Amino acid sequence: MFVTTRLGRGQTAAVLVGIGVLHVMWGRGSTFPFSDRAQLNDTVIGRDATPSPAACFAVAGLLVSAGALVAGVPSLNSRLRRVGVGTVAAVLGARAVLGFAGRTDLVSPGSVSERFRETDRRYLSPLCVALSLGAARSLRD
Repeated sequence: MFVTTRLGRGQTAAVLVGIGVLHVMWGRGSTFPFSDRAQLNDTVIGRDATPSPAACFAVAGLLVSAGALVAGVPSLNSRLRRVGVGTVAAVLGARAVLGFAGRTDLVSPGSVSERFRETDRRYLSPLCVALSLGAARSLRD
């Protein structure tokens, strides 16, 4: 696995926010770190159609919010934070299971290209596992 599954609160939050920033970049038309839109779509999205900027920004907002919850910002009452972070951990865990099973298309219709499924199983799903465990672990910090 390319990423440790023992991420701390700050590391988990930073990675979630960083991935959110990447989604903002994609929503603004960047193809980073790929050379063109076709390569980005095939590798990360799994289909020819590019999601709308609004969809990219919505995902970015969810990721940044998840990062803030994991980091403990804003300072919420303990129970509310536990529910929020528990939801983050559960969603990321479910996303990992779907990716490993080759069924990400159940939550992202059309994500079926072979390149995407390979990337999903090799990189994206292990990352989701690490982030899920990091989020859950942050509840003990």
